[in-house]
Formats: sequence, structure tokens, C-alpha cells
Amino acid sequence: MAPKRFFVDKIAEETSLCGDEFRHARNVLRLSEGDEVTLLDGSGKEYAAVVSRVTKSEMTLHVVGVRASDREPAREYCLFIGALKGDKTELVVQKAVELGASRIVVFSSRYSAAYMSDNKLERLRKVSHEAAKQCLRAVAPPVDFAPDFPSALRLAEGYTTKLFACEFLTENEAPMSEIEGSCAVMVGSEGGFCEEEFSAAKEAGFHGITLGKRILRAETAAIAVLALIARAMGELG
Repeated sequence: MAPKRFFVDKIAEETSLCGDEFRHARNVLRLSEGDEVTLLDGSGKEYAAVVSRVTKSEMTLHVVGVRASDREPAREYCLFIGALKGDKTELVVQKAVELGASRIVVFSSRYSAAYMSDNKLERLRKVSHEAAKQCLRAVAPPVDFAPDFPSALRLAEGYTTKLFACEFLTENEAPMSEIEGSCAVMVGSEGGFCEEEFSAAKEAGFHGITLGKRILRAETAAIAVLALIARAMGELG
């Protein structure tokens, strides 16, 4: 069984585990002195460590080795997802991390019916961390929020390829099998997009794509299109 994985802010030869990660390590996993763990600092490296001391408030870990992770994507791809109702945004974030997304941006648009709060955003970031540990990634993709559609478009600046999943298109404006450089893909909320948003996206350099002749739920569309992008970029087989 692979050693348990924990994110910490800063790693030194003697590193302290505290807060939620400490409570999970001590109370749930029941780790004790001599147990082996893997520490992550978001740099893409994995640090092998051994528990050297446990107190009521923290766990001290002795770092014994480091290596570069081989599970991070070679090229960046970012998912822009319209805010979804209930816990469906959490599902999308979890699966996006598993599929290798480098970043996730949740946004509001004209037909969005869900809202975002600081607590919800913090929860999504926690989901990203937990998903990264589960699928053995060394980086937890950042989760950001764009309060409106123009803000989302601005956050997409700098990506080489920009794709816009549009339910009212009948054919792709760009081949998904030939993605160059980094990639940003935008999927709407349950209400989809309006024509004005599609036009604004095209002006910002996005190319419309279709996901077939059936209408997919927003969460299904997000996961499906990200899997197609991961495949095209050589991350799935």
C-alpha cells in the first residue's frame, strides 16, 4: 500500500503536520512514530518522510528523500465550468483533478442559477486537495471563481487553444484531436450559454465545439470534454 499523502505549506528536513491534515493523520489514519508518509508542497515533487514524533497538536515528520512526480500533465489544460446547483460542482472539480486538469475556474454567466460563496469556494479547494491525494498527484489544482462571464474570459487569456462547448452548434469549429500548447475549455451551467456569450467568447479567441447530438447534463459535459482533451494531449493512454 502506498504511503499516505499530505499537503503542507513548507517542507524542511523536519516538517510539522498540523491543522486538518494532522487531525486526519492522527485521528482517522492512526499514524504513529515510524510510519512512512509522502509530503507534498504543490511544487510537483514528492517527499518521502517518516513520523518521528506525535503530540496532542502536531506531528513531526523527518524527510528522508525527494523525487519529481511523474503524474502531472506535460501540458496545462484548464476547465472553466459554470456554477452548478447542489454538490454537482464538487463532482466536476473532483473528476477534473483526476483527469489531470491544471486549474479549475468556476464562473457565473447569464443563465447560471447557482451562487458561489467564500465557504463554497473553500470547500471546492478542499475537494481539489483530497482528489489530488486520492489519484496520487503531487499538485492540487487551484480552484478560482469568476463572478461574471467577462471575468472568466479574461482568466482564459494566455492559453494557446481555447474551446467553447456550445449546445447550439452542429459541428466543431476546431478539431479536438489536434490541440496545440496549453488548453482552456469552457462548459456552461445547467442553463447553458446565450448567443451573446458565444460571440464574446469567439472574440476572445475561443472555438466552438459540440459534444454530439444528445444534450448532456452540465456535469456530464464537463467531465466528457475534459476526458477528450486529456486523451488528445496524451494523458489518457
